[in-house]
Amino acid sequence: MALILWILAVILVVYGIWMIFRGQLLLGIVVIIVGLLVGPGGVSIFT
Repeated sequence: MALILWILAVILVVYGIWMIFRGQLLLGIVVIIVGLLVGPGGVSIFT
């Protein structure tokens, strides 16, 4: 389960960075924060 959460977190953070480069700053920051919260290194919302 931790591996799945880690992969999901990485995908969210990369997607958030991509959104910032496309000009959607606020939404990109929100996606990055959600990615950091979901990841096993952060405060996981699933545990």
